[in-house]
Amino acid sequence: MPENREAMLSLPWLRCRRAFFAIIVVATSIAGSAAMVQVVTHLPLGWQIAMLTLFVLTFSWVALAFWGAVCGFVLCMLRLDPLSLRRVPFLPSDAKQLTGRTALVMPIYAEPPIPTIAGLEATCRSLLHQANSLGSGAVIGDHVEVFILSDTQDKALAREEAGHVAALQQRLDGHLEVHYRRRPNNLGRKAGNIAEFCRRWGRRYDYLVVLDADSLMSGATLLHLIDRMQRQPKVGLIQTVPIPVGQRTLFGRFSQLASALYSPMLAAGQSFWQGDAANYWGHNAIVRTRAFMAHAGLPSLSGKPPLGGELLSHDFVEAALLKRGGWQVLLDTMATTAVSRHDPAVSASHNSFEAMPSNLLDFAKRDRRWLQGNLQHLRLLNGAGFHFISRLHFFFGAFAYLSSLIWLGLLVCTSILVGYQAVESQPHYPLPQALSLGLLSVTLAMLVAPKLLGLLLTYWQCPHGFGGRLRLITSTLLEILFAALIAPLMMAWHSLFIINVLIGRAIDWQTQHRGERSLSWKECWRHAGWMTLGGAAWAGMLVLFSPSAFGWLTPAWLGLIAAVPIVKYTSSATWGSAVSHKGLLRTPSTVITPPLLADFVALTALSHQSLGQRPVHTGILKPPPSELPGEMPCQSFYQHRLPPAKAASPSAKERY
Repeated sequence: MPENREAMLSLPWLRCRRAFFAIIVVATSIAGSAAMVQVVTHLPLGWQIAMLTLFVLTFSWVALAFWGAVCGFVLCMLRLDPLSLRRVPFLPSDAKQLTGRTALVMPIYAEPPIPTIAGLEATCRSLLHQANSLGSGAVIGDHVEVFILSDTQDKALAREEAGHVAALQQRLDGHLEVHYRRRPNNLGRKAGNIAEFCRRWGRRYDYLVVLDADSLMSGATLLHLIDRMQRQPKVGLIQTVPIPVGQRTLFGRFSQLASALYSPMLAAGQSFWQGDAANYWGHNAIVRTRAFMAHAGLPSLSGKPPLGGELLSHDFVEAALLKRGGWQVLLDTMATTAVSRHDPAVSASHNSFEAMPSNLLDFAKRDRRWLQGNLQHLRLLNGAGFHFISRLHFFFGAFAYLSSLIWLGLLVCTSILVGYQAVESQPHYPLPQALSLGLLSVTLAMLVAPKLLGLLLTYWQCPHGFGGRLRLITSTLLEILFAALIAPLMMAWHSLFIINVLIGRAIDWQTQHRGERSLSWKECWRHAGWMTLGGAAWAGMLVLFSPSAFGWLTPAWLGLIAAVPIVKYTSSATWGSAVSHKGLLRTPSTVITPPLLADFVALTALSHQSLGQRPVHTGILKPPPSELPGEMPCQSFYQHRLPPAKAASPSAKERY
């Protein structure tokens, strides 16, 4: 192995960081709660308890996000690695330094074959190009292989899928080995798909790079991840920060802008206090195979869905199990977006991308699945042996959705109180207006602050990636307005989803719609019409009983009233293109198009063109490599023995 620059991952003052972060969040929450006590002090005791409880929960969540953004802003401004707290020069990783074997695994289930295979091919060609540029292209095939793990059950789609894979095998023949395996069932969904691969072939490989069907990763990022796993043998998983790309609808462009502006900063803030107990998002990450096989075998939860049965959001749990087993889990913000903000050359070569839903309805449907999976995690809070930070991941993941129901409860309580006082006239319990408006202003400022910090950071460091400073400011203000308008919609949807889960209505995890989809008025009205009607009724009640409350609750009722047209028009690629032609909502992936994205677009277009000229290639698929079976034991959430010394401190030896 080459000189070990980073054999021991340095995490200076990690306990102090966590204590500092906890103190400032708790102190802010206490200050806000104390102010709220003064606001509600003249209300009856029951109203005091209800409104204070709802406010404290909401304000504490806002404080957590605010201070995380502040930490990330400071780190990104100073260009410090949030893990080591030092400036780390980003050195290119050479394929000649590779000592282990890596499998790029892409689990798929009834995905559209053309963009899926085109994305995988673009990733592979980027890896080959990076290796060739470093003079080590001849050896990359000895250390990296590709697996497409299909769970597709439709036979016609499976034949088409296999045809595209066979063509890819021929195109990459002699450079990278591409393997294809299709299961006769999809037991365990994605987690079961990867576990089955591990039991059959896992022992052949030291590392697994997990890709989704819409994932794109550059060769420079892949080599960086592999190199880092080699140099830091205690690390079990490294998660990158994937940035959404490729959507042309207005909603897609807003979402991509928000991610490009804020995700690097927010991820740096998370990594600062999470340290080596970070989370896993299920894709665009690398895992150490033997650690994953030894500790990440998933059991089912007792009871029936929606809160029992198979875990829908398995990735959080796998990260927690790895950490429980004595392995470090890292969020690597330096490999992709955080560093690339400062250097256009790095931006063009170090990428981790994903796709996202193109409209609000598909986005909400995906959230419905994530919500159910995250609520399941609440049952693991008292699990045996989990690290405290892993328990926080479980709680925060669920609370991200539960906060919508709490916010709704706060609005309902406020509205009922206003209506009751107006109808009864006596007794009247006035809220201290100056203090109420002051507390509301502080809360709104803390909500908007992360976005303004992201704007300030980008304005200073890389405005050219967003079309220049003036367009950057205009685009950010538009995004803030858009986020304010859709926040009540997401509150309403999340609240409805939570109620469905609580009354026992489960949902299956199906393939999400990954392409662009413009919605009809009928579909928008069917799914969002109840919000428009409810918002109009609520606003009318406020006007009737309390014009002042109507004014300061405008951000809440306005989005609800406009729900149907918002969902409709933001699903339009025409509106998205019109805004883009004005130079707005641009991101580095569109202004400085990385070669990885350019190749993906070209390969997708070429595949569509070839498909129109002749039938899909039906060449013979190469058989998968010989199996090397290994065990992946099912873990227990409620029984855990501390690992022996050797397991807690993994050996530097990588191979089985």
